[in-house]
Amino acid sequence: MKLDNLARIDLNLLVILQVLIEEESVTRAASRLHVSQSALSKSLNRLRETLGDPLFLRTAHGLKPTAHAVQLGKMLPQSLQGLYQLTLPPSFTAHNSTRQFAFAMVESAYETLIPYFIGTLLNRAPNLKLESFVWNEHSIQALQQGQIDFGISGRELHPQAAFQVDRLPEGIAHQTLFTDHQVCLVRQDHPIISTITAGHWDLDIYLDMSHVQVRCEGNDWWALDYHLAELGHHRQLSTIVPDFYGAASVCAHSDLIFTLPSSFAKHAQKLYPLVELTLPFEFIPLAYVLLWHERNSDDPGHRWVKEIICESVANALAADKR
Repeated sequence: MKLDNLARIDLNLLVILQVLIEEESVTRAASRLHVSQSALSKSLNRLRETLGDPLFLRTAHGLKPTAHAVQLGKMLPQSLQGLYQLTLPPSFTAHNSTRQFAFAMVESAYETLIPYFIGTLLNRAPNLKLESFVWNEHSIQALQQGQIDFGISGRELHPQAAFQVDRLPEGIAHQTLFTDHQVCLVRQDHPIISTITAGHWDLDIYLDMSHVQVRCEGNDWWALDYHLAELGHHRQLSTIVPDFYGAASVCAHSDLIFTLPSSFAKHAQKLYPLVELTLPFEFIPLAYVLLWHERNSDDPGHRWVKEIICESVANALAADKR
């Protein structure tokens, strides 16, 4: 390593470069860094001179990174995270820490999991600042770039699932919090209830019904739909909504059937007059997993938060079984 060459570089410029790569806009980057656009433009010119590359090209849709900038964008997050770690104290003291942690969670985790650990976290570390976001198709990238610290997502353990626990993107670590299975919900007094009471409930009847579906991570199909397609079947997805509570409401006010994780079904039934039905065929379970980037595995604060989450969820689930 040529430290004399590194000494000539203003490391603040690397932070500016990372933000510009993420925002692709001088205006948005300046706002995020709390500097003027003029100051940021001067810093960009310094970057260009230092790195010997234009870095960005102006287009009608904002700044577009050059090939060199794209390559730098792949290395910068981990490098900056390493530099950031150097500024942190070597230990983490929960009761007086003012650290900030950002989470991205699937909607169902807010009801099924966050009550298990949020109280313990804030009781033991009352000065922590916690930010949460809805898990979406960009959350893995946010974990890789260090924009969020933890993800909690439900993953169907199916070979054709878009995101598989045993084939995580590079650098992403995980721990399974618990596994769940799919059930169905229908409104009270739904005609299907009398049919089931009479002993008639199978795949053919299930497929004849109209379904309400939640769009997850931009996808209309779940692993269940891919599984059925392999068998030559398709559900009648009559209504597709963006969230679980919306789907539960539609289900409660129509003859549509809603297939969902059993852990969330319990919460939906507290809000709406819904009846739970077993899925009329066998299907593999899904896992709720805690995700983080490996670069944070040895950070005392991250490790403490991770241990609290895993321990609290495990204790709560064990208590529920007793």
